[in-house]
Amino acid sequence: MLTVGPLAFLAPLLLLALVALPILWWLLRAVPPAPAKRAFPGVRLLLGLQDPERMPEKTPWWLLALRIAAIAAAILAFANPVFNPETDDGGTGPLLIVLDGGWASAPAWAEREARVADLLDAAGRSGRPVSLLNLAEPLSEDGPAFRDAADWAARLVALEPQAWSPDRAGAADWLAEASAGFDTIWLTDGVATPGDEAFAAALAAAGDVTVIRDGLDRVALTAPRFADGAVRADLLRTEATPRPSLRVTAFGPDPNGIERVLGEARVMFEGTGTETEALFDLPVELRNRVTRLAVPGVRSAGAVALTDDGLKRRKVGLLAGGQEGEGARLVSALFYLERALEPSADLIVAPLMDILLAAPDVIILADVGTLAGPERDALLSWIEGGGLLIRFAGPRLARSGEGQLEDDPLLPVRLRAGGRTVGGTMSWGAPKRLRPFPDASPFAGLELPADVAISSQVMAQPDPNLPERVIAALEDGTPLVTGRAQGDGRVVLFHVTANAEWSSLPLSGLFVEMLERLAVSARGAQPDAGELAGQTWVPVAVLDGFGELREPELLPGVDGARLVSEAPGPDMPPGIYAAGERRVAVNLFAPGDGIRPLEPLPDGFQEDSMTVVEETFLKPWLLAAALIALMVDILATLWLAGRLSGPRVTQGAALLLAAGLGLSAAPADAEGDDLALYATTSTVLAYVETGNARIDDVSRAGLLGLSGVLSRRTAIEPGEPVAVDLESQELSVFPFLYWPISETQPLPSDAAYGKLNAFLRSGGMILFDTRDANLGGRLGAGTPNGRALQRLAAKLDIPPLEPAPDDHVLTRTFYLLQDFPGRYANTDVWVEAAPDVEEVEGMPFRNLNDGVTPVVIGANDWAGAWAVSNSGQYMLPVGRGTGGGRQREIAYRFGVNLIMHVMTGNYKSDQVHVPALLERLGN
Repeated sequence: MLTVGPLAFLAPLLLLALVALPILWWLLRAVPPAPAKRAFPGVRLLLGLQDPERMPEKTPWWLLALRIAAIAAAILAFANPVFNPETDDGGTGPLLIVLDGGWASAPAWAEREARVADLLDAAGRSGRPVSLLNLAEPLSEDGPAFRDAADWAARLVALEPQAWSPDRAGAADWLAEASAGFDTIWLTDGVATPGDEAFAAALAAAGDVTVIRDGLDRVALTAPRFADGAVRADLLRTEATPRPSLRVTAFGPDPNGIERVLGEARVMFEGTGTETEALFDLPVELRNRVTRLAVPGVRSAGAVALTDDGLKRRKVGLLAGGQEGEGARLVSALFYLERALEPSADLIVAPLMDILLAAPDVIILADVGTLAGPERDALLSWIEGGGLLIRFAGPRLARSGEGQLEDDPLLPVRLRAGGRTVGGTMSWGAPKRLRPFPDASPFAGLELPADVAISSQVMAQPDPNLPERVIAALEDGTPLVTGRAQGDGRVVLFHVTANAEWSSLPLSGLFVEMLERLAVSARGAQPDAGELAGQTWVPVAVLDGFGELREPELLPGVDGARLVSEAPGPDMPPGIYAAGERRVAVNLFAPGDGIRPLEPLPDGFQEDSMTVVEETFLKPWLLAAALIALMVDILATLWLAGRLSGPRVTQGAALLLAAGLGLSAAPADAEGDDLALYATTSTVLAYVETGNARIDDVSRAGLLGLSGVLSRRTAIEPGEPVAVDLESQELSVFPFLYWPISETQPLPSDAAYGKLNAFLRSGGMILFDTRDANLGGRLGAGTPNGRALQRLAAKLDIPPLEPAPDDHVLTRTFYLLQDFPGRYANTDVWVEAAPDVEEVEGMPFRNLNDGVTPVVIGANDWAGAWAVSNSGQYMLPVGRGTGGGRQREIAYRFGVNLIMHVMTGNYKSDQVHVPALLERLGN
């Protein structure tokens, strides 16, 4: 490759042909030779006659210049010039491309992908082996793996940012063991981490280093906390520059379970400060529903803070048996419960029916004996609806006979008559201590105080189910706390009183901790490692790098101490973790944390920008210029010879010139009326622009590949695919739209929705492709692209849908198909629901001659399977091993069936096709 300023030639040896241009000029001037002049008297007889054809004595200089320019343009074109070429600074050895790949890389991830793709293209042209390293992913044991750049380009589509910080310290040790030298291009997120100096030193020791930054100001939220009656979270940023105010939004479900904005705080940074506080003063009902805080417009796991039980102030109803006077306050059955719960819960002390009207989260009955009639039915209905009932024993419950003769749904176990006294003047034994809590108990890991002793209790009757219902026991094995599920709720019984009459448990800190473990109360502060240790916490939902909650995929549980003492990483991503009824949020940043910009890098590191000037291939333009010059040469030669006369010649020249000028305009670049004319004069497959250059390139390449297959195999000969801007372009001229769903896509305007609905009603079809079947993506599933589809389709006039039935016309419009794979082979493809038509015996399909389905929805990334490059090579891999070729072929067949369905409707549903189809099916 030869580079001259911003211009490069990929085949520079062809430029040597330019040396021959002066020789060519001389030949054109000398051949044919000028005629010799001879005097002949008889020629006087010809004077005055007009010759219809004139031959000049020699070629005019301007015509020679035009011909030389045409030849020079052709030579330059075949030298393959590129304007603003992407280069790798001329290196020839191995190249290591490093991506930080953590939460701070997510806001500009599309630009990073495009930059890496350009770097891989440049390295591929130079023949450099490449290794691609994501610092947020686990490192291999073998060091950098240098391969052909094309191998990494195929894997780039699956690369995505992670929800934790990059491990530069670990990468420094890993790179230090690599013996081979290599150059490095480091796409950094600009946020400092431990081990930056060691990592930079390891890169410098290996070879030349180029650092690419995007210059963005990163923002992050710390874990929310409850203080002074409000929810608070610190907002952090990296750049110490003046910045306008930011918004922090609190999200949570409404009573119907739909996520809503529950509150919003506008925060200001003082001067060039990098930290400030967001405050939410919300009513208890709203505060208890808050599930996360987020900075709108910032797609990053660092800009999301999840909430847990620490912010929820539960409503707890308290009811004690009997009447208590003022003087018996210290021995009241509710005294210690009130002292334990007042700091962290809203208490309701009232009759049972009034408590139920207040919709409490928990109801505690302290030594309540018999419940009958409406109270019992209402309480049982509340429990089965998801409520938590906690009962404490006492003399009244022991004397009531409840749960002694038969199972009582308001008690977890059957009770023995009377009670048990294990200490005091009338007993032989001493007060009993507690046995260490088993691992399966919600109290597992709690430390047992030495001064807690049990003197009396109610006893559980032996039962085969008793062992699995015991969650705490005395040292002799007798149950102390039992529990079981009742409907969607739970019933728990403490076999001792809620006051100090039967035990010293209410006098200890263990009493409060046990209530916390039962999710009756929660502390407003972050729990320490000791409080969470001893239990296995299972991830319920985890954050991805863009700050979206996802279902965990095969992630194991972790010890509770790690949730507090360790930073999130690949085996413990930020998210919500559960143990029993408790929920703990693991966030990237705890209160008091901060973020800093990356320190100045060592001397010798080159700096580059994330912005790339797009390279332009000049070959098509030069060839077009050479062709136009040759056409002008033909017209000029005819004019000099006197043959450009008469109306027919004039019209032909005009048509020839118009055709030549038309060659210089690509249909895909047409706008407005030109686009409408192009789309109405030929069949055109169109795709919706997403704003993501890489997705749009794959969409165009996919429809280009499908158009080629249609031209070769069917009577449909589509033109070049075009991109559609929903806001500005007319849709009715297209029969088909391919719409790849991207989570970054903005919602169309109301006017665009109007055009889309008119397009669907007038017979057009849209293929929605969420492209996430490899993530378990399904219609309405919890993937980012799935949620984006739900938002985009909310205002579309889409009919009822169903999974494509086996006898749908898409299975036979051209090919006989059984499934519709793309790059992925998920069979979950949705179409318009068919009317209820009975099947006829002997017929392979129902008679559903009801038009074209306006939408097809799936997640198989069909454009990726169809996509071909300009050279005709497949762009992206499909399937695994040798089966990938067959899967790609079936994907093309599905595309052919889809377009044939759009163009011909459901004519293959007519029963006249039954004999032919039965013959092809072998019946």
